[in-house]
Amino acid sequence: MSEVKKMKYFAGGKWLDSTTGDYTPVYNPSTGEIQAYIPNCSSQEVSYAIACAQKAFPAWRDTPVMKRVQILYKFRDLLIRHWDELTMCCAREHGKNWAEAAGDIAKIKEPVELACGTPSLMMGESLMDTSKGYNTVTYREPLGVFAGISPFNFPGMIPMGWMTPLCIATGNTIILKLASKTPLTAMRCAELWQEAGLPDGVLNLISCSRHEAELFLTHPDVKGICFVGTTGVGKHIYSLAATHGKRVQAQTEAKNHALVLEDAALERTARGLINSAFGCAGERCMALPVVVVQESIADKLVKLIVQYAREMKIGPAYDKSTDLGPMVDAQHKARVIRWIETGIKEGADLVLDGRHVTVEGYEKGFYLGPTIFDHVTEDMSIGRDEIFGPVLCVKRCRDFEEGLSVMNASPFANGSVIYTQSGYYADEFVRRTHGGMVGVNVGIPVPVGIFSFSGHKDSFFGDLHCLGKDGVRFFTEIKAVTSHWFDEEEKKAVKVDTWEGSVGGSI
Repeated sequence: MSEVKKMKYFAGGKWLDSTTGDYTPVYNPSTGEIQAYIPNCSSQEVSYAIACAQKAFPAWRDTPVMKRVQILYKFRDLLIRHWDELTMCCAREHGKNWAEAAGDIAKIKEPVELACGTPSLMMGESLMDTSKGYNTVTYREPLGVFAGISPFNFPGMIPMGWMTPLCIATGNTIILKLASKTPLTAMRCAELWQEAGLPDGVLNLISCSRHEAELFLTHPDVKGICFVGTTGVGKHIYSLAATHGKRVQAQTEAKNHALVLEDAALERTARGLINSAFGCAGERCMALPVVVVQESIADKLVKLIVQYAREMKIGPAYDKSTDLGPMVDAQHKARVIRWIETGIKEGADLVLDGRHVTVEGYEKGFYLGPTIFDHVTEDMSIGRDEIFGPVLCVKRCRDFEEGLSVMNASPFANGSVIYTQSGYYADEFVRRTHGGMVGVNVGIPVPVGIFSFSGHKDSFFGDLHCLGKDGVRFFTEIKAVTSHWFDEEEKKAVKVDTWEGSVGGSI
């Protein structure tokens, strides 16, 4: 077996060896083998990456936006050209099945296409004669250096889709702290950005521990933070970075619920629930880990989802026939198993147990089968807290009102879903649910990138969400310019009005 490669960090347009002696293994979850080592970079190396981004900012800011987006067009073409390679890279480092990994890459392309429209999205507003002879124009301008702190679960989409395209298209520079478990897809994308012609220092990649990453939250050259991860860390980042005058966009945990009413198309609903609960092995903040089902149909629905879950083919990520790939690593698999054991202790009814799965020829892979609990109640932690694995909890309710109340009691509000054929209940649900992204017979209600990813409550901290128009606003600030030109008579004026044209009407 060949020697496992030690990866570098990327700053100022160069791949650099870290001085650290501390490296984290990057596994192939399908086989359990180590495929690379990623450095835990020092504070000095983090500072250097920030300095590189700061150095690159003035020239990049002053590059016309029409010219900036030409690089994004080229990067998009390179993404398409290297599609299968990037899909394989994502599957090999995370464990998503082939279709899911390809979707991860598609969710890079989609925000890049959004960001290619930045010349229109950054346009300001203007009004002639706001007061007699005074004109006002607003411009959107970049702020400077941003830091992105990325999780392990979407190696491509989050760092290279959510965080990078709009940031750099609007004229900012960025340092990405990659997830040490899954850094390789983003590293390959950085090479493609270089090939597309992105100037040195506009994009920088670092890997480090939380201790070194604290520097992003306090460093005076960092103007904003993009974060995706746990709620506890998100709250800390939001409070500390905001104290230091930085913008924060923190997408955090979720415990999305679906409400299934007795008029739902039951078999199609069950198929949708399987996809939503067990897709990406449940390692996504828009997974659907809780189903609140009307008691009158609960037994039928549970029977169906158990049946369909048993039909899922569990196997290596890059086998195109695989339905459910492995967990990201042994540590995360063990964490999810502890949650399953907690559910048993809490008295939930374990109707499908995925703990003892093995895949022939891949016995060392980090596999965990679909797991389903029935009769989960509100006092059980498995129904309240984010598990982040292929575990589905079924709660039962009498009617729409009780089901909605159960859902809205959650401190999280990323997504919420209703399955029904009733237009009345669908409309009531959309109006009254706390979820920021709502599905009506749609199990994963993530909108396309022209809309914002709009979590609420403890699922988001900040004012402006990622993607869509919010994303453009987050990465820019408004400058309002009011101008007035003197005619010959006004040049001779000896008195200037107190408000000098800033009051549009008479007072």
